[in-house]
Amino acid sequence: MTQLADASRRDLIAAVASVAAAASAAQDAQAQTPSNLRFFNPTGMSKPTVVEINGPHRTIYLAGQTGIDANGKLADGFRAQAVQVMENIKTALASVGAGFEHVVKLTSYLTDLEANGAEFREVRNSYFPNKAGLPPSTVLQISRLANPSYLVEVDVIAAVPRL
Repeated sequence: MTQLADASRRDLIAAVASVAAAASAAQDAQAQTPSNLRFFNPTGMSKPTVVEINGPHRTIYLAGQTGIDANGKLADGFRAQAVQVMENIKTALASVGAGFEHVVKLTSYLTDLEANGAEFREVRNSYFPNKAGLPPSTVLQISRLANPSYLVEVDVIAAVPRL
């Protein structure tokens, strides 16, 4: 009976030590930013802007871009805002050595899809070099954006070769 009690105690102590070690490792992992993850904001853009994940390729996430220029001025009218959005995206992509050819997903938010959808698609498509291979794109109509003067916002995911 003593050998059985000793074995049970050893198993219990080993189990408790394993749980404590696992909990400590999980806490340490959460406290550290992974070395392959980078958050940054290119000069002249509002925050937050870009998240880069570096693996076999780099995955770039661009926060929703609006019709605000580097000086904080909102473009006047839908077409001007759509062009400014795409120019902001171009600037953000260039900051990581990428271009529109690296975009793998767009999500676009328009406040009036019926009135502006065709014009938005025309502006958006003009920025992509490969018209036959446009990236997947979701376009949504929403009641309003963060600022009631914004008419369009676009966020982007891009896959870029490793540096």
